[in-house]
Amino acid sequence: MSDFIVSARKYRPATFDTVVGQGSITSTLKNAIKNHHLAQAFLFCGPRGVGKTTCARILAKTINCFSPTPATEACNQCESCKSFNSGQSLNVYELDAASNNSVDDIRALIEQVRFAPQLGQYKVYIIDEVHMLSAAAFNAFLKTLEEPPKHAIFILATTEKHKIIPTILSRCQIFDFSRIRIEDIANHLLFVAKSEGIEADPEALHLIAQKADGALRDALSIFDQLVSFAGQKITYQDVLNNLNILDYDYYFSIVQHLLEGNIPKTLLLFDDILQKGFDGHHFVSGLAGHFRNLMVCKDSSTLQLLEVGTQTKDKYRQQCTVTSVPFIMKALDALSRTDVGYKTARNPRLLVELTLMQIASINQVAAAPEKKKPELKEEKSGEQGSGAEHQGKKNEVSAGSLHETQAITASESSGSKEEKQPAAKNTFKSSAFSLHSLMGEKKKEEQKIRPEEVLVQMTEPVTQEQLEEKWAYYADLMKQNNKINLFSTLTNRKPVLREDMGIAFDIDNKVQEEEMLNEKPEILAFLRKELKNSGLHLILNITRNEADKRPYTPSEKFKRMAEKNPLLHRLKQEFDLDIEY
Repeated sequence: MSDFIVSARKYRPATFDTVVGQGSITSTLKNAIKNHHLAQAFLFCGPRGVGKTTCARILAKTINCFSPTPATEACNQCESCKSFNSGQSLNVYELDAASNNSVDDIRALIEQVRFAPQLGQYKVYIIDEVHMLSAAAFNAFLKTLEEPPKHAIFILATTEKHKIIPTILSRCQIFDFSRIRIEDIANHLLFVAKSEGIEADPEALHLIAQKADGALRDALSIFDQLVSFAGQKITYQDVLNNLNILDYDYYFSIVQHLLEGNIPKTLLLFDDILQKGFDGHHFVSGLAGHFRNLMVCKDSSTLQLLEVGTQTKDKYRQQCTVTSVPFIMKALDALSRTDVGYKTARNPRLLVELTLMQIASINQVAAAPEKKKPELKEEKSGEQGSGAEHQGKKNEVSAGSLHETQAITASESSGSKEEKQPAAKNTFKSSAFSLHSLMGEKKKEEQKIRPEEVLVQMTEPVTQEQLEEKWAYYADLMKQNNKINLFSTLTNRKPVLREDMGIAFDIDNKVQEEEMLNEKPEILAFLRKELKNSGLHLILNITRNEADKRPYTPSEKFKRMAEKNPLLHRLKQEFDLDIEY
């Protein structure tokens, strides 16, 4: 039979001084023992694997030691210490509340509390995972916990303090155990490796400490696993292969590609990461952590927050010198949004790739406005000296006139095209395919005259009957295109042809006016082409006859109903109701 003992048990601390990462708590307990200020009940709470049960056992052993050392540690020589080390002490009673959580279990515990210890001063009751006790068991335990016998001390341990009822918390002296620092775990692993005669790379031990997430017991379990995998020599690559951890070098390489704006290499490297079996979400969180470490390296005062090995820390220092703070902040913002939306994305890989492409384009987008500044100044100066024609157009737009008159000739339209084309080409080239220039080109295209309007100047006579026929035909087209609101507006009243070729059309409200203004260019283009008259223009008039006005908006409908039934106003006021828009 093998005599192998896992490292978590073999190297479990036996004294307060050997407890890792909980100096403030061990100092407090030692002073309480030294000054005889022991509480009747302790509550040790904190994450898993940080030493709660270990400190409880050390405390129970030390307070029953017959000859403690000057440093307030157990002597390990007296009869009490020997019986404790051999697991035969009758002064320490441990209860696992996860499997003994009923009222009967607590009653059995209370019956034992009455008996004084046969050897030593105190009888210590350690209840692990105390939050698993039932509500009835907690209530049965209250009185004994508040007024125990002089020889009884209770030590409760839990990982979920919030599940313990307040009446129990108020009767205990609470100690909050913190996660153990990565550096402390790495040093303890190095001590264990030397004790076992194992050669271990410091970077490998540091990586194990990071993987343990502040739990020393987890770190020792991972260490035993790697010893079984690699033998008597543990390297950094062994840890990467066995624990499926993404190497730091991947992050350094991909950030370098992002800084260079090299999207193809970035995507190929991300594909290589996926091909090796790494999860995309894990990669996103790891890359965000990498950018966080780069930000930490920017200031010497925050360098202590960088919890990596010495060699890796040097790499971070080197890369942070070529990475700007705005770039890091924008990258972190993009990665945080990707982290939140990854689980709900239909195509997670595409989401990550888009994020990488956005980050790779940060430096290029930031440099683009600097190239455009001279061109913008030239355009502004050209607009200022354009003359009275441009000023007249601005005044016409600001006046908000609904009257539109168009008299377009073929020669004028061709001349305007010749003037616009060179300017458009120059703007396109000088802007280096910027978004601003493309939007400007789109606006210029929208302002161009429709082909059917510029071929000839059409002046065919138009009658009221012809106008109504084509108007009704256009309304039917809107109905076929599922524009029901516009169809209703067009068929609500008939258009009236005026002598100056103006088409007067009455509408009921601002909502209909907005619909008609949006559709106005298409309506005029259709009518001019079908009726062969370029002088047609549309004049919209909102009717002012309140008696004939029909309710259209929710507020208008409510007003009309309230006129018929005044109690609606009272109902709205008493229940503080709002009208949905």
